Amino acid sequence: MKIYPIPAFGDNYLWLATSGDRALVVDPGDAAPVLAALEHHSLRLDTILITHHHADHTGGTGELKRRTGARVFGPADERIEHLDDVVREGSRIELSWLPTSLAVLEVPGHTRSHIAYCGAGSLFCGDTLFAGGCGRLFEGSAEQMWHSLSRLASLPLHTLIYCAHEYTAANLRFAQAVEPDNDALSTRIRRVNRLRERGQATLPCPLAIELATNPFLRVREPAVIRAAESFAGRRLDTPVEVFAALREWKNRF
Repeated sequence: MKIYPIPAFGDNYLWLATSGDRALVVDPGDAAPVLAALEHHSLRLDTILITHHHADHTGGTGELKRRTGARVFGPADERIEHLDDVVREGSRIELSWLPTSLAVLEVPGHTRSHIAYCGAGSLFCGDTLFAGGCGRLFEGSAEQMWHSLSRLASLPLHTLIYCAHEYTAANLRFAQAVEPDNDALSTRIRRVNRLRERGQATLPCPLAIELATNPFLRVREPAVIRAAESFAGRRLDTPVEVFAALREWKNRF
């Protein structure tokens, strides 16, 4: 399986996964760049996967379905149009042409019905986990989001994170404010800055690097706890409390 990023809207990535001459696309907020990528790579679109209802993740679905006949999978949410198959926790997407199946994980927090797709060492996680960060809590609670992130953090360390936005540099600036003495983070920042200077994507990223540098996955680390408590101005007794303080801090950062 080969996976290509399709840039859209300035900072979105619509992920195109291929095998042979067929492809699936994850969160096609815009049809035009997907159609251009299909033509460029001489591919036929077979499947569309949706992680959540936001327009920058779904806006191109109708046109792509009309133009290609692709089958659309997504979570149970009345705000998502054009679905052929509703999937939920425990569902597996089996495609005859794809050499792996994809497991569906329910990861609410950013939205109430957010899901992720995982298989063959790849995680398509929409706006739940970002490189160096996580999504805002638009519909879910801090407890829900922490639980969702904890599930993703328990995947194999080699898992590649295919999130939906190029937010890495900004996220790592916040991470460095939280952990200024994290050497792994400093190394990552230098690498990301070089990539962005060349106009290259910072994704995908191995989960192992996220665990070493992403403060939202490091809420049990003493340095992260101290920083979150300093921001909150009080003692924080649980990982959820630390996470909630970090998320509020990032909202204002």
